[in-house]
Amino acid sequence: MTHHTVTRREFVKMSAAAAAGITLLPGCGFRLDQLPAPMKREFGNTGFRVTTLGLGGQASLQWTPEDVDPVPIILKAFKMGINYFDTSNVYDGSQRNYGKAFRQLNLVPGEPDYDSDLRESIWLTTKTGIRWAKGGYPEMEGVGNFTQGDHGEGAVADLKRSLSQMFGDGNGNYPEGAYVNMILVHSLNAFEEVDVLYRGLDTPPEPEENFGALVALRDFRDGTNITGMNPENERLVRHIGFSGHLNSPAMIEMIQRDRYGILSGMLVAINPNDKRYLNHQYNVIPVARARNLGIIAMKVFADGAMYTKEARWSRSPADVVRTVGSEELPCKPLVEYALTTPGIHTAIIGIGQISDDHLQCQLVQNYYAAQIEPDGMDEQQRLELEETTGHVKDGMTNYFQLAKADLTPPRNFRILRGDNVELAWDTAHASDAPLSHYEVWRDGEEVGSVPHQPQTTGEPFIFRDPGSGETYRVVTVDRAGRRAESEIQKV
Repeated sequence: MTHHTVTRREFVKMSAAAAAGITLLPGCGFRLDQLPAPMKREFGNTGFRVTTLGLGGQASLQWTPEDVDPVPIILKAFKMGINYFDTSNVYDGSQRNYGKAFRQLNLVPGEPDYDSDLRESIWLTTKTGIRWAKGGYPEMEGVGNFTQGDHGEGAVADLKRSLSQMFGDGNGNYPEGAYVNMILVHSLNAFEEVDVLYRGLDTPPEPEENFGALVALRDFRDGTNITGMNPENERLVRHIGFSGHLNSPAMIEMIQRDRYGILSGMLVAINPNDKRYLNHQYNVIPVARARNLGIIAMKVFADGAMYTKEARWSRSPADVVRTVGSEELPCKPLVEYALTTPGIHTAIIGIGQISDDHLQCQLVQNYYAAQIEPDGMDEQQRLELEETTGHVKDGMTNYFQLAKADLTPPRNFRILRGDNVELAWDTAHASDAPLSHYEVWRDGEEVGSVPHQPQTTGEPFIFRDPGSGETYRVVTVDRAGRRAESEIQKV
């Protein structure tokens, strides 16, 4: 007997009816094998096509309520065709829950029924909160280091802990052939952390000293032993990236400093209240997009603060949201907003619970919402949704982002001398409108304009003045027509 596959149009109608409170007749449901094939997007420069919905490693995978078994959530995501899976070394039992599911799915290398094809078809990301390669790192102002591992070591030990918990015995051992697709330096918050992470790259690392996580993780990506930490030339990770939700300027710095081809991905907070804070969609996301990184959205529901949870960090199973949206704010447009933000490839969403009633199942409903093209929500729809979510907790949902700031002047504006006057500056930071261009003024008169484009490296914007003058300034202009002037510089 053959079964009809539910088309996207039919799926949309059923889910829209449920969101409107319309009771569907028996027989109007569907089985998981009738779902439309998941949409996929090219994942930056990785060569992988990622589903637009990824399974987040938090919610019930981390803070598991007593009446929820997290393993079926993972298994259901696999059955639905989702191929991006997220976890971390600071997500309590999340990695171990993946390990239980992977054993049922025959994803443990070396086992008789190991399914290498299935393993190659998914993207598994873990994270480390340690900025240093080794243990014994110093306490430094502005540099946070965190892990739930008891290894007392650095980022490399976290990587091995992930493999042990998901593929090995959970006590530090992992089978040959185990790997993660990507490890992210987790929750990058400050410029000081960027400085630490790049230690050992600008100059060769000294094996007897400590150095940043990136140079060591590169060894375990490439199978090299430049740091002396990989004597067996293991290849335990295929890609390296970072995550952040607080500080867009520091995240821009993280990308600009990468002259070594290390970064492949970025996990970033994005939801309709983003522009009420120092936003990411007009600051770091365009830079990551211009560098062709794989970009993953998180905090789509503001860590549950769009609904029943207080606007604070989750701490226990009581914080896990287990409903599907609300009458006032359905979940679908929030997912669509994230996935129509230019540059976003997939959105990870933690699942509180699943249900055999697909219309009340968080995983199925988020899957349905994620079936959207990059241009599937127009600018007016985005603005209307921003207006709606601005009334949720008075717009104060994104506790994980820096406060909103005004448009800034060009940064590090300076005058360089050569045969002619040459002006140089670094990118401005946007407020709640995209950057447009920079005006150049000489002796009180505008003499030129430079279009803004994402500054992906440390190379500055340059303006060469064919004339000559005594004073110069550069003015940032955004698409809303707002202006921010630099200080006047004298030749």
